[in-house]
Amino acid sequence: MPVAAVLFDLDGTLLDTAPDLARALNRVRATYGHGPLPYAAVREQVSNGSYALTRLGFDFAEDSPEFATARCALLARYREHLAEATVLFPGMQQLLAACAPSGLRWGIVTNKPGWLTDPLLAQLALAVPPGCVVSGDTLAQRKPHPAPLLHAAQLLGCEPAVCVYIGDAESDIAAGRSAGMYTLAASYGYLSPGADPHTWLADAVVDSPAAIAAWLAQHRGEA
Repeated sequence: MPVAAVLFDLDGTLLDTAPDLARALNRVRATYGHGPLPYAAVREQVSNGSYALTRLGFDFAEDSPEFATARCALLARYREHLAEATVLFPGMQQLLAACAPSGLRWGIVTNKPGWLTDPLLAQLALAVPPGCVVSGDTLAQRKPHPAPLLHAAQLLGCEPAVCVYIGDAESDIAAGRSAGMYTLAASYGYLSPGADPHTWLADAVVDSPAAIAAWLAQHRGEA
């Protein structure tokens, strides 16, 4: 069926947020007397969320008060500097700008909580705003549960079967498949060590927003 709507994961798929998250983590590490972590080490954990970043940055047991304190400090510092270096991935602006003229709707489905997602998008002031934003706390369920994706499709007024979900984590592809959507694995995103998106059973692996545009053209009868 021709694709009518495009849904994006946020961190590592639509936006390159790793620079600001790495700065936030290293700023908190500095308050504990620790030196900065290499950017590459932080980047590959960004899509795994704040718990993974806190595990990377500190040796505290995950069920300890110290871990919770460090994680809260990380999120608070990140909230203060959400968009210092965050940008759309190269080519993404052109992809979004082409959606409306071609009749495509687009939206965001992320596990990032709304109290971070909403101000981040407001600060970026995207030239082409999304038709819907489903954050990690919009529903009781989060990815890899399909409910957030199904909710996004409903908000856009589309059947899941004509939506494509694009993400840079295996859980994104699992969520999209469970929702009955097309799925694209973004290999340009924040892949964990050893991750192979070709094994995730996505409909395709894309290495850039330009590759997404080419896939969409093919699946809308435009190529």
